[in-house]
This record gives sequence, structure tokens and C-alpha cells, in this order.
Amino acid sequence: MEKEDDSRAATYTTIALGPDFRHELEIRRSRFITVLRRSQDEETARSLVSDLRREFYDAGHHCSAFVIGPDRMIQRSSDDGEPSGTAGIPMLEALIKRETLPKVADLSDVSVVVVRYFGGILLGAGGLVRAYSESVSAALDLAPLVHRRRLRLCAVEVPHADAGRLENDLRNAGYVMAETGYEARHAVLRIALPDDAATISEAHARLASLTAGHLELRPQGTEWVDVPL
Repeated sequence: MEKEDDSRAATYTTIALGPDFRHELEIRRSRFITVLRRSQDEETARSLVSDLRREFYDAGHHCSAFVIGPDRMIQRSSDDGEPSGTAGIPMLEALIKRETLPKVADLSDVSVVVVRYFGGILLGAGGLVRAYSESVSAALDLAPLVHRRRLRLCAVEVPHADAGRLENDLRNAGYVMAETGYEARHAVLRIALPDDAATISEAHARLASLTAGHLELRPQGTEWVDVPL
């Protein structure tokens, strides 16, 4: 399974945390109920199908797709009884080809199920492909999305007497400060930086400038955060 900290990507787009997002379309008398869920692992993604099978127990189909991981390495889909290739794959393509910015398709950690109630009119293979693809796209048009960004946490040990001044200097320089720790012999200031080499190198240089080269940043791992679009 792909781990967030091991990914090449430092940012991607996903659904905002919260309840499952729902949207419904009627196409030639068939009801297509689309449900989106934030899913950072396969278990969560597959649980959406199980939940909706119980809720919509009398529906004819519960077609599904999901894409997981910052690098989108995990991709699955199911036609659930619809003709092969007419539901799951179009739904998955609607996820992976979704542009979140011009020429940027980076949607991930999303599972989707389209529940279909047959309305008595056959749609044909082409009609089913369009219906399932349109159902997912229409839901994504309205769903709340966020950027997910990997930050590199770095720490610097500072004498207690200098901690407040240095923290203010770093904030004024535009850095995001994480929680400060106070230990017996010194304070520990923590900075959250975009996880790229240029930004981290610049932060090292700025700290050296502010402290006449006496203090250095120490890496403390990474943390993923949601950033509003």
C-alpha cells in the first residue's frame, strides 16, 4: 500500500472532510444516485459500497470506483452487473481525469458509488457510459474539495531568552510556526515548510542569517494538511 510520506507528490486534491457527498440525476427515467467519500485506504473505500448496498438494498446496481494515494497508485472499479466497461471504468476515468486546476488532474483519496434504479428504458452501452461518467462529473462539480499538502516539520533549539524574538522574526519572514516546546535547558521552535528542497534550503539560510550561523534546523518528519481551494 502506498504511504503518504513515501510519495513523490507533495500536494494533491481531495474531498473535504465531512459527511458523504450525494447528488442525484435522472436519465431516461433511471435514477443515478452518486455518493462520494473521502477515502485514504481501500478498506474505507470498499466500506462505501457495503454501506450503500444496505441502504439501497432494492437498487439494481451499485457501481463503484476509487483512487487512493498522493501518487494515485491504487485505482479500482466495478461494473456490478452492468455490461462490462460501461460503468466502473467511466466512473474511474471521471475521477482520474478531473481537472482541479487548468491542465492539472490530481484528484485522489476519493471513492464513489453510483446507485442505479432502472427506469424501464434501455440506455445501450454508449448511453450507460455517458450516464455513469456524467453522474460522477456532476457530483464533483458541486462537491467541496481541498488541496492536501505535505509539510516538512523542522525544529531549532533556542535559549529561552531568545525564543520569543526568534519566533517573531520567523513569523515576520512568512514562515508557518508549529507548536513550540519548552524543555529544561532550551525552547524548541518548530517550523512547517512546504516539502521541497529549495524551500527547505532557503529556510536554513534564513535561520543562519537571523542567528549569525549559531543555530540550525533539524528535520522532524512530515505532516499532511488540508488547505482550502
